[in-house]
Amino acid sequence: MSVAVVTDSTAYLPPGFAQRHSLRIVPLHVSVQDEHPVAEDQFDSGRLLAAWERKQRVTTSGAGAGEFAAAYREAFAAGADGVVSVHLSRRLSGTWDAARLAARDVDPDRIRVVDSRSAAMGLGFAALGAAESARAGAGLSAVESTAALIAQRTRTLFSVQTLEHLRRGGRIGAAAAVLGTALAIKPLLHVHEGRVELLEKVRTTARAHARLLDLAGRAAASGPVSVAVHHLAAPERAARLADQLRAVSGVLDCVVSEVGPVVGAHIGPGALGAVVLPGDWRQSG
Repeated sequence: MSVAVVTDSTAYLPPGFAQRHSLRIVPLHVSVQDEHPVAEDQFDSGRLLAAWERKQRVTTSGAGAGEFAAAYREAFAAGADGVVSVHLSRRLSGTWDAARLAARDVDPDRIRVVDSRSAAMGLGFAALGAAESARAGAGLSAVESTAALIAQRTRTLFSVQTLEHLRRGGRIGAAAAVLGTALAIKPLLHVHEGRVELLEKVRTTARAHARLLDLAGRAAASGPVSVAVHHLAAPERAARLADQLRAVSGVLDCVVSEVGPVVGAHIGPGALGAVVLPGDWRQSG
């Protein structure tokens, strides 16, 4: 059985990974000042930062059922016998719901939709593992199970310069955002059961960086891990964290990618994150 794997643009895979692993990417959307939404792959972080500098309002929206339906039909037309579609947490976006609706309309028996309960490479590792499973000849249920298993095992950690962007987007409570601003903390957050939650209150950017390194390093001490480092407009800090992680015993690989505007609009410039997966996604399942 030939299984195609579909994911969405918030996986933020490193350049070339989608093509190399035959992943189909459905973009989410960004809008400035309530103008017509633009596909995320047509709106880079530079445009996001420029909009903020001009004090313009930036909003995000998920992919529609019609876009997913088109991707599924293209996969079948290209020879796939089944599709596994892996997406951003349904508690953060309506994307998963749109994918489910499209699957029902196109062919519910041959399409499986997986909620990663995460974002960025918390989603990306699951999609890549599913693609590797499909490449090895696994059937539809096995590919789906691989995606779900990897998604369940990832841990997504990140620090932000301010909680204000998360508050505006409704991704964190107003009380927590006000408290963070009042105390001038650089909060360390994580994605827990599909939601963004405060993990620790950290006073400085340097301390947040150190805690990301420490927490990822602790995970590696329990066994080999794959790691991804993400950032928004902080490439030097991301590169430094990645170099430090690569030097940690037990880290199998560490990739770096900048988040796009859909997630970036909610975390703000200067955000830095790490996604940790116990084991190697190429051998999961």
